[in-house]
Amino acid sequence: MKLTLHLTGRCDLDCDYCPADKSGGRMAEKTLYAACDFAFSIGKTAGLCFFGGEPLLEKELIYKAVERCEELSRRTGKPAEFRMTTNGTHLDTGFLSMAKSCGMVIGLSFDGLMQDVSRKRPDGSGTFDTVSSNAKLLISEMPESVAMMTVSPKAAGRYAESVRYIASLGFRNISATIAYGSRVRWTEKDISVLRAELEKIAEFCSAGIVHSPRPVMFAPLDCRIMGLIYGKNASSQCSFLSGQLTSDVNGDIYRCTQFIGDERHYLGNVFDGIDIKRQYDLMKQVRIPEQCISCDMRERCSNICGCNNRLETGDENKVSPLICTYERMLTEIADLTARKLCRDHREEFVRRYGAPIPGITE
Repeated sequence: MKLTLHLTGRCDLDCDYCPADKSGGRMAEKTLYAACDFAFSIGKTAGLCFFGGEPLLEKELIYKAVERCEELSRRTGKPAEFRMTTNGTHLDTGFLSMAKSCGMVIGLSFDGLMQDVSRKRPDGSGTFDTVSSNAKLLISEMPESVAMMTVSPKAAGRYAESVRYIASLGFRNISATIAYGSRVRWTEKDISVLRAELEKIAEFCSAGIVHSPRPVMFAPLDCRIMGLIYGKNASSQCSFLSGQLTSDVNGDIYRCTQFIGDERHYLGNVFDGIDIKRQYDLMKQVRIPEQCISCDMRERCSNICGCNNRLETGDENKVSPLICTYERMLTEIADLTARKLCRDHREEFVRRYGAPIPGITE
């Protein structure tokens, strides 16, 4: 069983685009241990993703969870997998040593040179210096770590140089999304700036594929290029459909992080287990939104992401004009980039993506 654990609702930052409720709450050790046991009770592997709030504010809970899971792994023979999403302000060598030893995959929420535009402390002070320093520490110890960017409208003009900066630190896996929800407002001018920045990023990534032995994997474009080759966008897969569930600080289990507290998506708890039939019934409700059925890009975008849809429209099955515009923009840029690369640098393209684009010859 793969389970996201909300260890705390607290966070030491006040990012201006973040929709999360930071009212507090902490997972009790009893609940933590029950969650570990539950993760081992279903399936052939157990996976925990430490989440918040900021999970490193409850660092000791993470140590205890890893210790418990390693004990359960020895007892059951099932492998344990660990992931964590963090803002990076509390990373240190001691924690990274433990994370490295247990094979934890760390996603660092870091906006690069855009950091101090939106990702500030409650007193308004910036976090770039701290997180940049800790990013260097992270990538030196765990080079496969992922940098996770969020682009706000007022920072969009520094998107491309931020990607280049993060890559210069050594990150080769970069994921990114635009900021969604009621705390942000994208204008037509912002969207135009965003498109220009994405085109610059596409040029940067293309040059890396041709000239670098370790090119950057920039997920927003690379996933869509894979979709062009193989017929489906890998990033469109809902984590709920792949078996990932979410536990709140009390041990109540929901479909996903944006659905915590919604009784319609409550599945059970870590002490008593989940209602499997209800889980499958909810899975059946995850579908391409009605408004997207006739769209020629319906299989290549993330229109089924209930979390993003909820943030934008309040309805997991309704896509906003912003999401539609952004997804179409990404796909157009990815396709143009991929076709040019495949035509002009076929060998490097195939080495990167495993196959050429059907129908394109040298």
